[in-house]
Amino acid sequence: MKPTKKSSSGPRKKTFGLKERGMETTIVDLGVGGSSLHQLRYVEDIRGDLSVGEFERDVPFVPKRYFLILDVPKPEIRGEHAHKLCHQFLICIRGSCRVIVDDGQDRCEVTLDRPDAGIYVPPMIWGIQHTYSRDALMLVFASEYYDPDDYIRRYEDFCALAATERLRK
Repeated sequence: MKPTKKSSSGPRKKTFGLKERGMETTIVDLGVGGSSLHQLRYVEDIRGDLSVGEFERDVPFVPKRYFLILDVPKPEIRGEHAHKLCHQFLICIRGSCRVIVDDGQDRCEVTLDRPDAGIYVPPMIWGIQHTYSRDALMLVFASEYYDPDDYIRRYEDFCALAATERLRK
């Protein structure tokens, strides 16, 4: 897992390493609007391996829904939107895909390729998922029920809203 980070003032690359699998959850701030990379607990066992995450401890919210993304044709791009209120947590439980998080100023790209690694995407973060492997299976937990009015689907609109939010702070 090697995220790269880019800034509007020019490309910046930053590598985030996850430690060996183990019994502790590790959280790495990606420096993009509160997005973070989570290495969840992982237990290897002769009876079958186990990856564990707990809501409100490892995943920073209690989900109201989940959805799965699978059978994505190779060139397709998913996401390309932000949410006004909904938090999301993405885990590629099989295969791999690349995830971009963007707060309107900074951007980071992460490869999800382990069932014990997830990315937290808070509200007002533009998310893109791409380069799915043929066998990829993405599990997404969402903090809110589906509401089409929560989506920001145009990047230009998102950047304007994000700039307004930054001015308020």
